Amino acid sequence: MESADTKTAPPPPAPGTIAWADLTVADADGVRDFYAQVTGWTPQALAMKGGYDDYVMNAPGSGQAVAGICHARGPNADIPPQWVMYIIVSDLDASLAECTARGGAVINGPKSMGGTARYAMIRDPAGAVAALYQTT
Repeated sequence: MESADTKTAPPPPAPGTIAWADLTVADADGVRDFYAQVTGWTPQALAMKGGYDDYVMNAPGSGQAVAGICHARGPNADIPPQWVMYIIVSDLDASLAECTARGGAVINGPKSMGGTARYAMIRDPAGAVAALYQTT
């Protein structure tokens, strides 16, 4: 039995759930300010290779990270300017193979996220874009 003051980590997100949403645009600074004013999100700068900041957007009051707003440069240079959701998968390579076998396309990646996860952007047969995300 755990004591009341023992903290346990939340379980990892289950495959098939949405883990995150990112917006990638040319002017992340301006769009950051737009969403901060419209939603109450608080931006937190995230230093990127190349000498610029992308932003983690935190929920008002709780400080919980809820989304990202990114510049369309560096590793995000070829991502369309739209909100992209990241869907958890248990096997990224198998999911990408299914994507292409079923008429979709891999449009970016797979890429590593700091050695703890991998992701890829896909386009479904209807043309909608999403990201598939696997923790390693």
